[in-house]
Amino acid sequence: MKAPAPRRLVALLALAGALSAALPAGAAPESAMKGAVNTEAGQLAVRQEKLTLANGFEVILVEDHRLPLVAFNLWVHAGPRNEAKGQTGFAHLFEHLMFAGSKHIPRGEFDKFVDAAGGTDSNGSTNFDRTNYFFTLPSNQLELGLWLKADMLGYMIDEVDSVSLANQQDVVRNERRQSFENRPYGIVEEAMYQALYPEGHPYRAAVIGSHADIQGIQLKDVKDFARTYYRPNNATLVLAGDFDPKQAKALVQKYFGSLKAGAKVPEVKVAMPEITKERRLVVTDRIELSRLNLAWHTPPMFAAGDAELDVAAHVLGGGKASRLYGLLVRDKQLAQSVQVGQDSQSLSSIFNIEIVARPGASLDEIEKLVDAEIAKLATTPPTEAELGQARATIQTQLLQRMEKVTSLADLINHYNQMAGDPGFVGKDLARYGQLGQANVSATVTQWLKKDHRVVVQAKPGEQVLPPEVATPPAPTKAAKGERESLNAAEAWRAKPPGAAKAKALTLPAAQSFTLANGLTVIYSPKPGLPLVSAALVVRAGQGANPADKPGLAGFTAAMLPEGTKTRSAQQIAEAAAVLGATLNAQAGSEEARIDFSGLKASAKEGLGLLADLALNPAFAAPEIERQKAQRLAALAQMREQAPLLANAVGNRVTYGEGHPLSTNALGTEASIKAVDGAALRAFWQAHYRPERAALVVAGDLTETELRALIEPLFGAWKGEGAAAAAAPLPASRPIAARTVVVDKPGAPQTALAVVSPGPFAAAPDAAAINVMNAALGGLFTSRINNQLREVKGYTYGIHSGYTMGRERGQFGIRGSVRTDVTGPALVDMWKEIEGMRAKPMGAAELGRVRNAQLLSLPGLFDTNLAVVAGYSGNWSAGRPLDAITELPKKVGAVTAATALKAAQQHLDPAQLIVVAVGDKAKIVPQLEAIGRKPEVRDAEGKPLP
Repeated sequence: MKAPAPRRLVALLALAGALSAALPAGAAPESAMKGAVNTEAGQLAVRQEKLTLANGFEVILVEDHRLPLVAFNLWVHAGPRNEAKGQTGFAHLFEHLMFAGSKHIPRGEFDKFVDAAGGTDSNGSTNFDRTNYFFTLPSNQLELGLWLKADMLGYMIDEVDSVSLANQQDVVRNERRQSFENRPYGIVEEAMYQALYPEGHPYRAAVIGSHADIQGIQLKDVKDFARTYYRPNNATLVLAGDFDPKQAKALVQKYFGSLKAGAKVPEVKVAMPEITKERRLVVTDRIELSRLNLAWHTPPMFAAGDAELDVAAHVLGGGKASRLYGLLVRDKQLAQSVQVGQDSQSLSSIFNIEIVARPGASLDEIEKLVDAEIAKLATTPPTEAELGQARATIQTQLLQRMEKVTSLADLINHYNQMAGDPGFVGKDLARYGQLGQANVSATVTQWLKKDHRVVVQAKPGEQVLPPEVATPPAPTKAAKGERESLNAAEAWRAKPPGAAKAKALTLPAAQSFTLANGLTVIYSPKPGLPLVSAALVVRAGQGANPADKPGLAGFTAAMLPEGTKTRSAQQIAEAAAVLGATLNAQAGSEEARIDFSGLKASAKEGLGLLADLALNPAFAAPEIERQKAQRLAALAQMREQAPLLANAVGNRVTYGEGHPLSTNALGTEASIKAVDGAALRAFWQAHYRPERAALVVAGDLTETELRALIEPLFGAWKGEGAAAAAAPLPASRPIAARTVVVDKPGAPQTALAVVSPGPFAAAPDAAAINVMNAALGGLFTSRINNQLREVKGYTYGIHSGYTMGRERGQFGIRGSVRTDVTGPALVDMWKEIEGMRAKPMGAAELGRVRNAQLLSLPGLFDTNLAVVAGYSGNWSAGRPLDAITELPKKVGAVTAATALKAAQQHLDPAQLIVVAVGDKAKIVPQLEAIGRKPEVRDAEGKPLP
């Protein structure tokens, strides 16, 4: 993948909350769904049309006019299953090279075209069976999207040379360091796969490959792989969205029809591995909490037994209502988390049980308890209620994938390759409706045998890695004769096509009303699919913590799903599971939220659960003690993750001792242990009140339907006791630039958080700030990310952003760089910051980054969840409702001069604090060499002697 920075999403949420393209009043959306959705009977279908060009290129058209967007989803049917021996990671490296330029699109320009057109969700990914490339554009850019995709597939190899190969080898190796070696349990997962699969099996290595194999790939290998697999007869494009099928077919023929087919792709024939004796291994890693993995080989995707094991995974560990969660997390309190899944692939699947232990808990004891539950499921079928919960969750998740054209397109491509039928969705769902309780037990008996599995115990200790693979000096110039072509030159392809007439950018006007008790209700009707999302937002975030009780806001929110006056924690979990819904509570900096998301049919019950959590918390003593242990373990887990640690220490230094936002949101070990029921109830009584709350709802509900649902649930809510006095947060004090190091011995990367106080949400120049930041570090194509990733190969990704709240503001640049280039990376970063402040952007750059925010609005906010999240943030930040409708005008009015002024006023190098979490022995000399004398602090941000 292309190292996703938050891109435009964070900036726009910070500016004006969730935005979604809206239909004119009274217009009914034309949807890809036909007929009524009947999930129980499996009667779910997507209207699609598949055609194959003469060269073998497959195209699947999914016409859907709900939003003025088109998703472009290209699958190349090649992944690690197609790699040669000694070339692990090849398919993934090739994915990166596909973005490095093509015959008609210079290196670095591909993503700029997407940005300038208002594209969203632009990326690629590789799994064991395929590689995909996707983006979503406004519907008037249909031809541009096809031009880009065709050049990637047909003409990328024309521009690949030793320079671009060396650069992407650096990037991918940085990704491996970040995702495996500097991430807790990363090497543990790799060890598990190596124990499951024998030498020579294409699934044995991680998708990303080894350092040695990545570095060893030669330019000839790249050309051979392209010649074999990156041909039109081994690729499928799904177009999903707002287009005319006749026009789309003609354009597909124009751009893809002349690409030459390759030879028939070699067939992959690999026997399914068989384990006949349990394999056990212990892996030590730089972790705080031990972890247990139990893994079995299971039937391939869509084969007999695959659906049964999917259901078994839900029953055993599919959420808080599952058996293992109830036993190990809630009852025995031996586990911090439980995850169970049937990871389905084409050659064989893996059933994996993953349990992170609490401090001091025995992995052997946990394993015995898990074995007992598996044995019980094998002999006693799941209850009808458990089977219903699994079906409901699967149904809801499938519908949510169809809500967004980006994920809908990928789902259709998935079915096309894995099931051989792009219209397989109904049959897929029917698999679960047809199986019975006894089928699940019989399948568990057949496949989950103790002597057929791999057991991995991950324990704290030394991280053992293969010998370091040197990075040779990168070539600065391609050698003569390095480039070649697979397809004939066609001069007309050199000119990018123009856009069709754009449809009017219509953003939703928020609808709001207030109940008699003062509760604000904000809702956004979104017909099309029978889904509803909601959030109750309360001004009870971290900023409301008493000075002597850091973490209390988060603790209070976490307790809400753990029992009410009429329901236990288990009953709440089971009630949500029956609905196939999600129900969560959490606290942020300025607000706390309870979120619900599910089917329209379950909206009454789901909102009823949400109301019960908010209005009737029990704060039972046993649950408080369990939550204490959970939060103490989470505090330990945070120390494992360098990026989280860098952010936490950055907050402490930025806000200063005593400020409510300076302490970790979890609190401290002492404050967690000191919490009792009286403190929790007092905080809840003071802050969870209707006049300080908003209920935000989006989905397939009218105002009449919504009022009928919420009046009985929230109308009588009065709040208890005295309300907390409104006390503004302390002002952020002026700070001086400094550098802070937190030691993480042996770390292969340095996690950086470069932070300073920033403007609040009410800043009149917020639009100019965000446009400026998009150029600096907010976009993938930004100056900082381009320099540190694409030019220097120092990082997998660096991004910057402004967080603008009602009473808090912060600027930050975040990412991880290779340990040995920590100093040079900061030097380059400072050059880009100074450059941003020195002179105005040129017209081309300004137009691109401004359009990247303005034209992308429909694509950024095209789901109920996105709408609810944005409107919740908008209300929390104190913005007026018309901020949404005003946003296009404000963004469109940003000029080079106003963006420069924003940089000069809100991007002050003299206030930037650098927090570097990494190997002190290696990074301190680099920092001193660039004139930075670092302070060394501990994992809580406290100065060390």
